[in-house]
Amino acid sequence: MHTTVSLSELGFDGSSGIFRPVADSCPLTPTTTHRRLTKVSVIGAGNVGMAIAQTILTQNLADEIALLDANRDKLRGETLDLQHAAAFLPRVRIVSATDAAITKNSDLVVITAGARQVSGETRLDLLHRNVALYRKIVPAVAENSPEALLLVVSNPVDVLTYVAWRLSGFPASRVIGSGTNLDSSRFRFLIADHLQVNAQDIQAYMVGEHGDSSVAICSSISVGGMPALKSLRDNHQSFDEAALEGIRLAVVGSAYEVIGLKGYTSWAIGYSVASLATSLLRDQRRVHPVSVLAVGFHGISDGHEVFLSLPACLGRDGILGVAEMDLTEAEAAQLRRSAKTLWENCQLLGL
Repeated sequence: MHTTVSLSELGFDGSSGIFRPVADSCPLTPTTTHRRLTKVSVIGAGNVGMAIAQTILTQNLADEIALLDANRDKLRGETLDLQHAAAFLPRVRIVSATDAAITKNSDLVVITAGARQVSGETRLDLLHRNVALYRKIVPAVAENSPEALLLVVSNPVDVLTYVAWRLSGFPASRVIGSGTNLDSSRFRFLIADHLQVNAQDIQAYMVGEHGDSSVAICSSISVGGMPALKSLRDNHQSFDEAALEGIRLAVVGSAYEVIGLKGYTSWAIGYSVASLATSLLRDQRRVHPVSVLAVGFHGISDGHEVFLSLPACLGRDGILGVAEMDLTEAEAAQLRRSAKTLWENCQLLGL
C-alpha cells in the first residue's frame, strides 16, 4: 500500500500563501543556496545502516541524508519513520531510492549493505557473499559521487575496504574502513570500567584486522595522558600477559556475544561511524583506528596491498596521515600475521 509523504501527492500546489517575500528578495521556494550543503548517503537500510543514519541525523552532521536499499517497502517504511520525526530534529532532507542515482553528489557514502553475520559465523566467512554485492554498488556510487569519501562498514570490513578501493578507482586516502574504531572503544570500556574512570580518558588501541586476529596495543595504554601499563602491573597483579590476552579475547568476542543475544549489533557501530563522520566532514583531524592501505607500515610487505586498522588522522580530505606507532616486537609480529591473514583472503578475489 502506497502512503503519501508530502502534500503535493494529495493534490496541493507548491505555494503556501502564508509567507510573503520582502521587496527585492528571492522567493521562499526554491531556496537560494548560500553555502554548499552536506550530503551523506547510507547504503543499506538494515539495522546497522539505520542506526548510523539515525545517529548522523540526531548529531546534525548532514543537510541531506540519502538512503539506498534493494528492499523497496522496508526502505520506504524506514524513510517515513525518520521523516515523521521532523518536528523534533534539526531540518534535514531525507530521501531514499532503490537506484544509486539517489546518492549523487554525496560528500560521504557509508556502505553497510551486505549479508548479516549470524551467530557462530566469523567475519571472514561473509567474504564471498558480499563481494558480488559490492561489484554492483561501488562503481555506481563512484560514478554518481566521484569526489566523495567512501566509508565501508560491511563485514569483513578490511577485505571489503580493499574491494571498494579497487572497484571505485578512488585514491586510498578517500576509501576508509570503520575497522577497529569500535573494537578500540570496547577495549577502552573494559579498562575504564576496571579503573572506574571515564572511557574518554583512556587511550588504548586495537589494530590490525577487525576480527579474530586483531592486536591489542597494550604497551601504549594511557590514562589521562599518562602511560599506564607499568602502573597497572605494579598495582594490579592481575595485569600479566595472560590477562592482557584475556582482555583482547573479550574484546574480540564481545561482538559475537551481542549477536548471539540480540541477533545483530547496531547502536555501538552507529555511534562509532558517527564519530568518524564528524572527524571527516568537519575536518576535525582526530585520530581514529580505521582500516587504511597499510603497505610499508611495521614491516608489512610492499607487495601486499592490504587494508587493516592503524591510528589515522581523519579530515575533510579523508586519511591525512597514519601514526607511526612504537610497537613492541611481539605486537609488530602479531600485526604482520594479521596482515598476512587478510592478504590471503584478498588474493582469493581476483581483483
